[in-house]
Amino acid sequence: MTDTQLHRPGAPAATPPAGGATAARGGSRWIDHYAPEDPTFWASPQGKPVARRNLVWSVLAENIGFSVWQMFSVATAVLASIGYGFTSDQLFWLVATAGLVGAIMRVPYTFMPALLGGRNWTVVSAALLLVPVAMLVTAATTGQPYWFWVLTAITCGFGGGNFASSMANISFFYPDKEKGFALGLNAAGGNIGVAIIQLVGPLAVTAGTIAVIGGSTGTTAGGDARYVQNVALIWVPFIVLAVVGAWFGMNNLSGAKANIADQAAIARRKQTWIMSFLYIGAFGSFIGFSGAFPLVLANEFAADTYRYAFLGPLVGSLSRPFGGWLADRVGGAKVTIVTFVGQAVAIGAAIAALGAGSFGGFLASFLVLFAVVGMTNGSTYRMIPIIYRAEAAAARAADSPAQVLYRARRDTAAAVGIISAVGALGAVFIPRIVSESYLATGSVVTALGAFCGFYIACVAVTWFVYLRRGTLMQQAGV
Repeated sequence: MTDTQLHRPGAPAATPPAGGATAARGGSRWIDHYAPEDPTFWASPQGKPVARRNLVWSVLAENIGFSVWQMFSVATAVLASIGYGFTSDQLFWLVATAGLVGAIMRVPYTFMPALLGGRNWTVVSAALLLVPVAMLVTAATTGQPYWFWVLTAITCGFGGGNFASSMANISFFYPDKEKGFALGLNAAGGNIGVAIIQLVGPLAVTAGTIAVIGGSTGTTAGGDARYVQNVALIWVPFIVLAVVGAWFGMNNLSGAKANIADQAAIARRKQTWIMSFLYIGAFGSFIGFSGAFPLVLANEFAADTYRYAFLGPLVGSLSRPFGGWLADRVGGAKVTIVTFVGQAVAIGAAIAALGAGSFGGFLASFLVLFAVVGMTNGSTYRMIPIIYRAEAAAARAADSPAQVLYRARRDTAAAVGIISAVGALGAVFIPRIVSESYLATGSVVTALGAFCGFYIACVAVTWFVYLRRGTLMQQAGV
């Protein structure tokens, strides 16, 4: 299949985007021609307004996906507070299991918009979130054994996969010059789902009126009832809203169709794996610390301090679009190298706060860490389309600008899934490294020192590959 043959069966052949008009078939949600790089088209009612509408519903579905993915970051802290019977290591394993499956699911999810259409897959992926919700309600209300809780954590991974398909889909709707902010906003809208579950979850588990299924899961040392099933029940109406909204409000792009072989080829590119490494330090830090932070607070300080954990992913989500915006203007690699330095400094401050026994200092250090990590997420994602555009231009110098842009957009969409999947492994590594640190030393300090060293390695890689003079990427302004 050639670049000009990527289209939905029965649709007119989609040419590389160099102009044209949006054409949705009668009674269909497919758009056969979409050209965001054409300024006239982008300014028309068929351009930017369509992109914004799809972005809104994409953000909602992705937001709920993140909340469902991270339900165990709250559920485990509550289970610990009521002495449910699982060890600390078992609880960390539940968090890590959800993280691992979510990371793995990002690979197949990446290809789904190109195979089924972005709107179609958003409907399906949002509906799949009802599976982990139903299983967590069952686990919390019927006294299931540990293996069932692990199986429930596995299904939570459906929510982690949503990010890859959402980002791959939205990348086709925006021109390169606005991708940094658009993808940052899309990602931030999803990321903030972690903050929402960690804010609303601890409040919901205290409300017996929400527990329409089952009674209390247990009580705290003070005799207060806790309803763990509420962590899942609160998402049912919002999942339904996301499914209906995506069905009626989103579109499929015929020009985004591609076969698996074309997209899978991106895995053989060196830049894909370099950016995957850096993204572990970016998004991997965000999602890994988000999952482990509640239990770390409960272990290091008073048991109920996990209620403050939502502040971390909240500031990290809000700072992500700013990182993308700044990278649009200054350059993604320049912003990324500075933010990795900032992450290392923030970790050092957290270690010092622990040594002083200061809860306020530790919390403040981690909030700074989350804020800087959010910016790194935005800046690294801004780097991706520039990298593949530079490679597309260098690979076939005789190609027209339209052909270069078309291949760059296709490669970017495929790379996003792989990079985000590898980066999401931080959801596994960080909880497990933290757990092993506790088992070995009784403290999280050893783990924090390891993370600081990793950030320093990320600084070195960013400079060597993207900022060192004379490289293709430095000349391309990555």
